[in-house]
Amino acid sequence: MCLSTVYKNKISPETVAMPNVMRIDIDGDMVILTDLLERQMAIHGTLVTANLVEGTAVVKEAEN
Repeated sequence: MCLSTVYKNKISPETVAMPNVMRIDIDGDMVILTDLLERQMAIHGTLVTANLVEGTAVVKEAEN
C-alpha cells in the first residue's frame, strides 16, 4: 500500500493538510483527500504534484 502526506501550497511541516492519504479525488475545483481511516478532507484548489515514491503530494489552495 502506498500512503502519502498531502501538503497545502508547499512541502514543509507547517503545511501538512493530511497524513496517511490513501486516495485523492478531483471534483471540479475541489481536491478530496481520504486517509487510511477513511476520514475525508476537501480543499478548494488544484493538485500540483504527487510523488508516489516519496509519498508526498501538494495541493495549491485557490485564492479567494
